[in-house]
Amino acid sequence: MKPLHIRLTTTASLILLVAVSRFLPHPPNATPVMAMALFGGALFEKKWLGLIVPVLAMLLSDWLIGFHGTMGAVYGSLALAWLIGVVALTKPTVGRVVGGSVAASILFFLITNFAVWYGSSYYPQTAGGLLGCYTAGLAFYNNQSFFLNGLLGDLFFSGLLFGGYALLQRRFAVLRPAMV
Repeated sequence: MKPLHIRLTTTASLILLVAVSRFLPHPPNATPVMAMALFGGALFEKKWLGLIVPVLAMLLSDWLIGFHGTMGAVYGSLALAWLIGVVALTKPTVGRVVGGSVAASILFFLITNFAVWYGSSYYPQTAGGLLGCYTAGLAFYNNQSFFLNGLLGDLFFSGLLFGGYALLQRRFAVLRPAMV
């Protein structure tokens, strides 16, 4: 098997494992999807594939779990996380992965809560209504913060993907990036 195929197969396998984990019990908003997009953007050699794989995994799981009215904001946030991976994580370090993961979490929170507020009959279409929507997104529900769950989930899964891949690169030389 050619090195490119081995790297692609290994990377795709890691992403598929994380996608399957979306069906396991987990705290609300603590899923591997953002980490999948960051990882795909950073490490897939064919960058477009780094976006397609998590989007297809998300579509499949959403088809089984259910769609909602703010899916555009969710998928847009996913694309931005992929872009962070492409731009900021070309040479992943612990600090860059943490920074990219935190940035993706914050963007997801801001974009999806804006989408909930925009055109909502529940929140007034004012600056105060938007602030109320963001506050509700931060609030604790059943002793859980949706934002904190998302942030910690993104950090955990980013560490799992990037760390796991780094360990595999140590073990298997074919997974190491080519020297320029």
